[in-house]
Amino acid sequence: MKNSVRTGLLTCTIILLAACTQKPAARQVPIRLSLGYIPNIQFAPIYVAVEKGYFSAAGVEVELAYMDENQAASLVGANDLQFAVISGEQVLLARAQGLPIVYVAAWYQQYPVSVIARSNGGITTLGDLRGKTIGLPGLYGANYIGLRALLHAGGLSESDVTLDSIGYTQAAALTAGRDQAVSVYTANEPVQLRAQGIDLVEFRVADYVQMASNGLITNETTIAGDPVLVRGMVAALLHGLSDTIADPEAAYQISLSYVENLAQADPVVQKQVLATSIDLWKTERLGESNPAAWENMQSVLLKMDLLVQPLDLSKAFSNDFLP
Repeated sequence: MKNSVRTGLLTCTIILLAACTQKPAARQVPIRLSLGYIPNIQFAPIYVAVEKGYFSAAGVEVELAYMDENQAASLVGANDLQFAVISGEQVLLARAQGLPIVYVAAWYQQYPVSVIARSNGGITTLGDLRGKTIGLPGLYGANYIGLRALLHAGGLSESDVTLDSIGYTQAAALTAGRDQAVSVYTANEPVQLRAQGIDLVEFRVADYVQMASNGLITNETTIAGDPVLVRGMVAALLHGLSDTIADPEAAYQISLSYVENLAQADPVVQKQVLATSIDLWKTERLGESNPAAWENMQSVLLKMDLLVQPLDLSKAFSNDFLP
């Protein structure tokens, strides 16, 4: 028994030493990794993985790119990009158009969209949204999908509310009284508005339904031609994610070099944005996709008529590349 314990401890020590002494792999494949629209503290795990050499250790020379999710999905589907971080609904919508993209690592375990209203606005339940004007960037993307999921959970349809396409100005629209409620990212506008002393009612999608959210995608060509590369990308992302969850302060300091104007922003607010994001990332096994979340996502898209028929979900995501 003692020998078994010693062997286990030795194995753990070797693993920890290997993790702490990241050395670039012999081959370095140049990869452009598409993230969201602009640099943000919420991409801290990627910045940590770059800074600590986790991508280099996996044989990847990574270049970060920022673009719209739709554009990233199209480029990955055409193999003009090999990897991107996009939301689950974009994966299914792209595959419905014949784009062979595959989701290979779940980053967010909870769908990161909320609908918020001012506490004094008479909205206390989802049903109270009936007849209200709700602001959102437009009739696309996670804000729209999440809003529709919440309306359904409250027994409402899109025809029961008025949707106001306002771009990314939800916070201003709510505070100015233009809209009675707005669809936002859970870790962004609610944190910013509460920091201004504004009391909010918040309905989180994740409190009502589990849906496939943001994660790492690649394409079937890359999976077939270089599965080692895919496995390395997943491992690097999850290593950075694990480090960020374990030490948010260190991740914040690293992010200062990657996010323009982060040093000039309110550190208390930005650290709370990161802390709220971490709550959306945590799970027992980082990177794992829950098949039920994909079923739920597909169900929402079918009800919205964004999908005309069910897809083969086994081809849309994979847990095969997790460490």
